[in-house]
Amino acid sequence: LEFRASLAKVTPRSNKSLSPSRINHIMTPLRMILNEAANRYNFSSPYQGIKSLKVPRTDVEPFTIDEVRLIIEKVRPDFRDYYTVRFFTGMRTAEIDGLQWDAVDFDRRQIMVRSTIVNGETQSTKNDGSFRAIDMSELVFDALKHQCEATGDQQYVFCTRNGSPLSHNNVTKRVWYPLLRHLGLRKRRPYQTRHTAATLWLAAGESPEWIARQMGHSTTEMLFRVYSRYVPNLTRQDGSAFERLLKSNFNDFKPDAE
Repeated sequence: LEFRASLAKVTPRSNKSLSPSRINHIMTPLRMILNEAANRYNFSSPYQGIKSLKVPRTDVEPFTIDEVRLIIEKVRPDFRDYYTVRFFTGMRTAEIDGLQWDAVDFDRRQIMVRSTIVNGETQSTKNDGSFRAIDMSELVFDALKHQCEATGDQQYVFCTRNGSPLSHNNVTKRVWYPLLRHLGLRKRRPYQTRHTAATLWLAAGESPEWIARQMGHSTTEMLFRVYSRYVPNLTRQDGSAFERLLKSNFNDFKPDAE
């Protein structure tokens, strides 16, 4: 507990303390080590009874389909393909910035997510769920074909003029935020493109299991917990579908009077 308290005082960058989620991830190996030792040598784990820090609700502010269209139409032409892929695949920033051409399968129309860019270094995906195949929609397929004409001779799909991976901080500050200001849209992190993909898939009526696989989630639990509240506003399915079912089957039904 003392160690965990000390983590809350750490300010690694921009004088911003570690988030509860990050602290929980740091504590996980310690919990596993102590629990393993307790099992092996038959004593009570010191970690017993210590609960994880409460993590605030995920900040989800997806764009509407009209906003997505506006952004793609007005963004700099050299970043149009980049944001088309972001909005319609649900890829994380590190995943799309680390995407390499050998992971793009045009024949099967799939994107293999198997590497990321973290602090300028290429790494493997963070877990088995993140290692996945994303199905390309027609818009994504066309965007990647067009991008291939520009960077197809490079290692990375989206890269600088010299072929190095994009710096997400530079792209965010020089392209993303200025574009939102120009369009009069509320300032939102680029990660909201991932949330937007999830809500649009749900609104379109796609299978939750399929959506979870596209997102890199091992189960549909997070999908329903985080995104389902946005579906009624997008699809107008707020109980009216059940109401239509009842009317079509019980329209002429009148219970016997007592």
